[in-house]
Amino acid sequence: MPLSSKVRDRCRAYLGTDERIQYVIPGMSLYVNRMRARVGFLVMVTDRHVTLLACSRWTLNRPKQIWERLPRSTELGPLEIHPSLGPILSVGGIDLEIDEEYIAAVRAANLEITGDAALPEDPYPGG
Repeated sequence: MPLSSKVRDRCRAYLGTDERIQYVIPGMSLYVNRMRARVGFLVMVTDRHVTLLACSRWTLNRPKQIWERLPRSTELGPLEIHPSLGPILSVGGIDLEIDEEYIAAVRAANLEITGDAALPEDPYPGG
């Protein structure tokens, strides 16, 4: 289910000056610090950082603190598709279960940092 504008507004409290949100991807942790723990996280991708926001263990829509802030050049992943668990995204040492609808957002965020090198060559240059 897509995140509401209220969730994005709550995430804005963790932005730096003149920083813009590009993607917000909710996920539920499988393990935290090698202990099995189901804690909600929001992966907030901005024009400058990838920020992992910790939520409460009961909800994914209320960030409580910054768990980790990574440079924007950080690639999200690996992203593994498990038949029983669904998509598993690794960010900042945390493995997160995400909904299938956010796979495209993860791939788009990664494509933005790789630039034109990830795109196939134009088969009709100049035409």
